[in-house]
Formats: sequence, C-alpha cells, structure tokens
Amino acid sequence: MPALRVPTLTRERAAWREGRLLVGVDEVGRGPLAGPVVAAAVAFPEGCRKVRGLRDSKMLAPKRRELLAVIIRSKAVAIGVGAASAREIDRFNIRVASALAMRRAVHRCLRSFVARERLGFVEHGQPLPGCEAPPDYWILIDGLPLPEIGFEHRALVDGDALCHSVAAASVVAKTVRDALMRRLALRYPGYGWDTNVGYATDGHQEGLRLLGPTRHHRQSFFPIAQLQLDLS
Repeated sequence: MPALRVPTLTRERAAWREGRLLVGVDEVGRGPLAGPVVAAAVAFPEGCRKVRGLRDSKMLAPKRRELLAVIIRSKAVAIGVGAASAREIDRFNIRVASALAMRRAVHRCLRSFVARERLGFVEHGQPLPGCEAPPDYWILIDGLPLPEIGFEHRALVDGDALCHSVAAASVVAKTVRDALMRRLALRYPGYGWDTNVGYATDGHQEGLRLLGPTRHHRQSFFPIAQLQLDLS
C-alpha cells in the first residue's frame, strides 16, 4: 500500500530564498451538478512552520477540514477566495470557469497582502496590475497550466498533495464551498445539498426528477441537460 503523501514546504522555501512569497492556488467543485466552482489562494509568511495535519482536502474528514481552515487563516499572511457561478460555468465551460475563479482568488489574495503589509506597488504610487503578479510572488496552481487565469503562474499536478500552500488553498476553498451549499440547501430543500454539496448522489438526482432544476444547477451538465431534453 503506497504511503500517504504529505505536503511539504519545499517550494515555499525555494521562493523565500529568492525573496518571494509563494501563493498556492486550488479549486473545488468541478464535478457537482449544482453550485459554483470555488477557488482559494493562500500565501504563508517567510519562515513559517507547517500546519500540522494539513493534507489535500479530499483526504480530510469535514470536522478536521473546518479546524484546519481556522488554523490556516490564523497563520497565512494573505488569503483570497473567488468563485464562478453555475451560469458562468454554462456560459464558458467548467475549465474556463475554474480559471476565472482562480483569477479572482489570486487577485484578492494579492490585494489582501498589500493592504495587510502596506507593501508592494501600491505603496510606491503604482497600481497593482490586474493581469500579472508582482515580481515578488510565485503563483503555483494545482493541476495543469491555465492561461485564462491571467496571471503568470506555475502548475503542479497533484499540487494539493505535494505543496503546503496549495493544500491549504484546497482546504479553504472546500470549506467555503461546503458552507455555501449548506446555506443554499435551506433555500432549496429536496436536493440534499446539506450533505451532498451538489454532487450527483442518488438523492440529488431524485430531487431533480421530482422538483426539476434550480437556477443554481448547471444546465449544461448531464443529467440536467438530458432531463431538459426529456421534458421538451
């Protein structure tokens, strides 16, 4: 049985040696039938220690994720969260929508860092660029490169299992999205979003058959698209 991979600070330390911070980025919610895709960007201060027990969010129990999210927020120097709605997913496709969510998360993370530290380009009378990262950052995303992010970045397959900051981003994004879906479940009962968070469980699909799709469903996703055809 292969050993469980533990995210390390190797890439963060490489960035720190160059006088930079590493911004780890990950998204959650590509596969569900409903709800947004949510991304987070997390940067830790130079010389920080690992968050004990941090793993890829998919490997963690919900209560453990919630606890780790609180610890991450207390230790990170900057965090940004971004989302792309079900409507944007239908309009652009899930890949582009994921990149859009990441772009929003990175932009908010960088703004947060500038505001918190009173450093960077804004302090020197120059606006923070909207489409490229300041030179004192590395941006590392989970997965493959996504030019649509609009920021210069590096990509790492299985980054949430290998890089501490990317794993932290996956935990933050997952807890934010799950909380959002639980709130939506109160407004749209019958789909089980409080437990399935929008994924295609039997209960969710039964709710679709009985109640039809909501405005938070992804109309371009099967089986919703097929359901619409069957009803037409």
